[in-house]
Amino acid sequence: MNDANLRPEPGHGEYKIPGGKLVVVDLQVAAGRLQNVRLSGDFFLEPPEALDAINAALEGLLAHTDAAGLAQAVNQALNPDVQMFGLTAEGIAVVIQRALA
Repeated sequence: MNDANLRPEPGHGEYKIPGGKLVVVDLQVAAGRLQNVRLSGDFFLEPPEALDAINAALEGLLAHTDAAGLAQAVNQALNPDVQMFGLTAEGIAVVIQRALA
C-alpha cells in the first residue's frame, strides 16, 4: 500500500453511547477505504475476541459507507452468541463517522 494514499493524519473519533459506555476508534483511509481500524473504549464484549471480528468487519469498507451500512457490517460479523455491554453497532457507526469528519 502506498502511504501517500493514507489520510495525512489518522482519524480519531470518540462517542459516549447514551446509557452506555465510551467508544473510541482510530483509523486511516487509503484509496477511499477504511484501513488500520482499531476500536477501543470502556465497553465489554463477550467473548472478548469479538473485538477482532468488529475491527476486521470495518477494515476495507468504503469510507463513505453510511451509518446503516457500517452497523450492518458489524452485526453481520458477530456470532449470535456475542454479547455487547455498553456498546451497539449503531454506536460504532457513529464513532466511525466522527473519525472521518
